[in-house]
Amino acid sequence: MKPRITVITLGVDDLERSLEFYRDGLGLPTQGIVGKEFEHGAVVFFDLQAGLKLAIWNRKDLAHEAKVPLTGSSSTEFTLGHNVNSKEEVDQVMEQAKKAGAVITDPAHDTFWGGYSGHFQDPDGHLWEVVWNPHWEIRE
Repeated sequence: MKPRITVITLGVDDLERSLEFYRDGLGLPTQGIVGKEFEHGAVVFFDLQAGLKLAIWNRKDLAHEAKVPLTGSSSTEFTLGHNVNSKEEVDQVMEQAKKAGAVITDPAHDTFWGGYSGHFQDPDGHLWEVVWNPHWEIRE
């Protein structure tokens, strides 16, 4: 296996609600819902940086496709990290997420390791960290 990820897929309860959150609230570019003509096929892809997409897919359809039981969700399984170039940008993204309907679980603050971060949950409870690391340069 090569050290490469091209799609991160999140299972969601309401595809339309999550589409609105990510497209309209956070401003992620997408062509909208595709695959409605297929049973278990409706999905949304968002373009992230070159070579990476975020997908949202109904939890029940994801469980069907992967042949695993549909279980309850847990926001502590993983986080999605969104790194930015400044403390001010952390604050801006956190405010944008809040206005989009996110639940702020951890307001932006200075971290013990010298950075600045905050956490929010999307409408399905997926946990995002918005973080500025003074040791990383983020190329746009």
